[in-house]
Amino acid sequence: MTDRDGILDIVRQAARPLRNANDDYDRLIEQARGKRLVLLGEASHGTHEFYAERDRITRRLIDELGFDGLAVEADWPDAFRVNRYVRGAGDDATVTDALGGFRRFPQWMWRNDDVISLAEWLRARNGPLPDYERAGFYGMDLYSLHTSIQEVLDYLWRVDPDAARRARERYSCFESFGDDPQEYGYATSFGAESCEEAVVRQLVELQRGARRYVNGFRSDAADEYFMAEQNARLVQNAERYYRAMYRGRVSSWNLRDTHMAETVDALLDHLGRDGHESRLVIWAHNSHLGDARATEMGARGELNVGQLLRERYDDAVLAVGFSTHTGEVTAATDWDAPAETKRVVPSLPNSYERLLHDSGIERFYLDLTTGAARRALREPRLERAIGVIYRPETERQSHYFHARLSDQFDAIIHIDETTAVRPLDEAGIVDEHELPETYPSTL
Repeated sequence: MTDRDGILDIVRQAARPLRNANDDYDRLIEQARGKRLVLLGEASHGTHEFYAERDRITRRLIDELGFDGLAVEADWPDAFRVNRYVRGAGDDATVTDALGGFRRFPQWMWRNDDVISLAEWLRARNGPLPDYERAGFYGMDLYSLHTSIQEVLDYLWRVDPDAARRARERYSCFESFGDDPQEYGYATSFGAESCEEAVVRQLVELQRGARRYVNGFRSDAADEYFMAEQNARLVQNAERYYRAMYRGRVSSWNLRDTHMAETVDALLDHLGRDGHESRLVIWAHNSHLGDARATEMGARGELNVGQLLRERYDDAVLAVGFSTHTGEVTAATDWDAPAETKRVVPSLPNSYERLLHDSGIERFYLDLTTGAARRALREPRLERAIGVIYRPETERQSHYFHARLSDQFDAIIHIDETTAVRPLDEAGIVDEHELPETYPSTL
């Protein structure tokens, strides 16, 4: 076991400082050659620098290595609206309009200035290119049960009204549970009849009609059918997910991450249908993209997207995590609560974040695949994870877990002090420093 001072020396020697220069990520680009998937994490869902650096990397992967676009931790129908916009299709006149589907908490994850910048770049880059060379923007998540139902129905009303009527009848199973799918999960946990058979039958019927739907309509029929099929698959998996919510965290977490990994599989197949080897950039939280087998999550039976993709694609995956020591973050105190600009407290002394901070290098890229850095950073330490909710008053219990960093990721990007992402809807942001004393601050 190397002592702490020895590990710090190893980190300092291996770190590649980031100077906001064109060559900052040359090493990462070289590592990505020949990969089909580059996973770009984030240590929080509300940090500007994580979005900005992923944006810089993604542009290079698309321009220099021919990646087909990115899939993000967002709902499929909302992201597909953005996909239409960046590919020069759809009805949205502006990028702000295209982001209008992101109405569900936490809106700031995708309705923010950083996403606008990337989407506008994608649209401008795609403009002069033939359709098969245009890069896309896709969602992987499964929270959009009712929106996805409506998308399937809208598609079928356009191409097959008789099938639309059958689909409407099947999906009417959910109507008695209201608009909140959690109510459906809660009711079925107490014996209410599930909609499982109905959603499975609907997906099967849609898939059986694939050849007819793709061959009989517009030139973009394959993309539109794929969009509808993914929505129907999402409804099936979301139905299982919401029933699993009341059976425990491990079951629902595993269903969600399995769905996201399956969506990546489906995208690679769809984008590679012309025979070329498709490639995707993936954006999601570190906890989804770092291999779960290297964390205490895995020890309690949880798997994740990073683990599943490594198992399926092996050396064709490059996983990059992000970390920070302190700064500010956009997050909420409770689910569905207002967005706040919160102060990120300095990392704990026995954490990876504090170790990287103590290197004295403010911003750097660290390759963890070979050499002394890989060996030195395999010792279990605490690692911080801030989601859409941040509770610094219970940070150790709420936001830290043990991990082996170099088994979890192939590389890490550390930015010592970070700033909060700026949502488009800034009027709703609460600055925690200006909160009245009566504002809730405890669990």
